[in-house]
Amino acid sequence: MDVLIWFWEYVLPFLVILSVVVFVHEFGHFLVARWNGVRVEVFSIGFGTELFGRTDRNGTRWKVCLIPLGGYVKMFGDADATSATQEPREMTPEELAVSFHGKRVWQRMAIVAAGPLTNFAFAVLVFALMFMTVGQPTTPPVVGEVIPDSAAAAAGFQVGDRVVSIDGAGIERFTDIQRIVQLSNGRTLTVVVSRGEAPVTIAVAPRISETTDNFGNSRRIPLLGLSVSRVEQAMVRHGPLSAVVESVRQTYTVVEATLVAVGQMIAGTRGTDELGGPLRIAQFSGQAAQTGWINFVMFIAILSVNLGLINLFPIPMLDGGHLLFYSVEAARGRPLTERTQEYGLRIGLVLVFALMVFATWNDLIQLKVWDFLVGLVS
Repeated sequence: MDVLIWFWEYVLPFLVILSVVVFVHEFGHFLVARWNGVRVEVFSIGFGTELFGRTDRNGTRWKVCLIPLGGYVKMFGDADATSATQEPREMTPEELAVSFHGKRVWQRMAIVAAGPLTNFAFAVLVFALMFMTVGQPTTPPVVGEVIPDSAAAAAGFQVGDRVVSIDGAGIERFTDIQRIVQLSNGRTLTVVVSRGEAPVTIAVAPRISETTDNFGNSRRIPLLGLSVSRVEQAMVRHGPLSAVVESVRQTYTVVEATLVAVGQMIAGTRGTDELGGPLRIAQFSGQAAQTGWINFVMFIAILSVNLGLINLFPIPMLDGGHLLFYSVEAARGRPLTERTQEYGLRIGLVLVFALMVFATWNDLIQLKVWDFLVGLVS
């Protein structure tokens, strides 16, 4: 029974979310490939043994496979699912005309970039639809409470202060304050507040605190010690144009937060224990599903943005690595040698595999799976 509950609450939402964002990503590759006259042989959700599928009138095999941790589009002339190498045989002019590697470099770049860009477009669409129907939560950036003995109390914040800007960035909602503080990683912020008739400038360094969320997950995050004003949070419904503007802004916020966090991890100013793999994504998927369909749909959009962004990293094996190779080819007027590309792909494979192992190890530690396994044998 516990296994069934675990599957229903965590595994199933994870599979649904992952399948949606992977389908969106691969469908972007598929559409632009077809628009450029490339024959697509396989469109797969998952890897390994095929569970079920069908072949359309254009000869594309659409299938769902046993291992649901990704997907791929295999185009005519590809030696494998990565589209990084082509079949080691001579093609006729007719075959070359419908193969991926027979297209001009800009066409190949468009096909490769289409996957991540479709993830971004999908997220914008989801956010826009949510903002038009459900509405966008909006809370004024007014201080309702200053927590005693907090960083905000020590810096001199007062109840009723309206935050105007932080480090020069304008503040429109209380969530803007939370976002900037969480990305600060504890560095000193310059905050301008409106107090009475005059602006007041406050320098404050958020304190890193150990907190526990509603699901019992322990996290270390920067906190100021401010609570929102005692006003009812408004759900503002937008028209089509303003919804698109706000959804683009929301997508940009997710991208910015991800890049800042990755940069801080690389610089060593942020712990890498926040880097999660499939187990953590499954956990967050289940939590989003348990808190309602709105959070579930929003999490799909956020994960779509992250999938698109990660795939644009210039690492061979990822879309960004292919774009890097094709950019060099466009600049040189000829492609890199097969040996150079092969070495690049090997390095990329090692990096991606190492990242997956590290992220999964973090999952095992953070979710206390490792402690459970050790307890079984000790």
